[in-house]
Amino acid sequence: MNLAFVESPVQLLNVLEWVHTQGGDDPTATTVVVLPPVDPMSRGQLRRMAELARDEGITVRWQEARGESGAPLKALRALTGLVRRADHIVIGDPFSRYVQLLLTLVRADRLTVVDDGTATMEFVAQLARGERLTRWHRRGRTGPRELLLAPVTATARRRFTPSANHTVEVFTAMPVEAPPGIAVTANTFAWTRARFGPPSIGKGADLVGTSLVETGVVDPVPYQEAVTALARTHGATRYFAHRRESAEKLHALEAATGLEIVRPDLPLELIARRGPIGRTIVSFPSTVVHTLPLALTGTGVRVAVCDIAPEWLRATASPRAQGFLSGVTETARGVQRLPSVVM
Repeated sequence: MNLAFVESPVQLLNVLEWVHTQGGDDPTATTVVVLPPVDPMSRGQLRRMAELARDEGITVRWQEARGESGAPLKALRALTGLVRRADHIVIGDPFSRYVQLLLTLVRADRLTVVDDGTATMEFVAQLARGERLTRWHRRGRTGPRELLLAPVTATARRRFTPSANHTVEVFTAMPVEAPPGIAVTANTFAWTRARFGPPSIGKGADLVGTSLVETGVVDPVPYQEAVTALARTHGATRYFAHRRESAEKLHALEAATGLEIVRPDLPLELIARRGPIGRTIVSFPSTVVHTLPLALTGTGVRVAVCDIAPEWLRATASPRAQGFLSGVTETARGVQRLPSVVM
């Protein structure tokens, strides 16, 4: 049995892509456990993605592990038997402390990590460098919680290291160079292209939002100014919000730019493939500059990426932020690179 753990809509989409890529594998042999976050937009998208997974014959189990007191421990007890019976573990977020805790229970000798967006690039790079697993936008401080979970993280990291009796695969659309012994399988979004589209294409442009403000990387004032300038330059009429963007920020953007704010009910790769979509899609450095060109292959839609200027970064942003964001842009294939907006 394949047992997958996902915490976001994009992770679940990439589990579907992984199952499709296996070529002949029985979808009913895969069970997906959804560990939903607390924010309503993510939960809504996850429920829609769960419906699509069930339509493919995949078993989906919705398991609350956050929010109310005692939920994490209750979920751990509920999942222990399932984890220990699995032959193949598939995970979407190797940085998740809860998933790392579940990995301490794993007996399976096969492990696959599917894309969680650009975080996959940092995960593989940290494995190659032998570093502690830390999200790129964190400043790297080690607090009491990190010290308490250090043994769990160390055990998880060993699970991500292949051996004679243990295989590790990374299924990704991102440009990565994995350490020796880790198999890399290309995610070409074949399932998405087979199930959706081709889309109807408009004459204008669409903007893609980012949660860099919410994660404390970019200051909100230059971000709003950049969105305003991009909308004016490219004639954009719609702004596709990231699921983590705050309502306050989106209201301010709508008032300042006149853009129609769209909160997608599915990952943007599916929204774009279903259409209608603008002839040009403009994004800041993010996952979609790697995935949309694949999902929209052959449609004629142009994807453009606007760099993040160093002066947009908050003083409290991680020292790694600028380098990481530049790397996301520089390694994107099939996109037009735009200079940072001058304001």
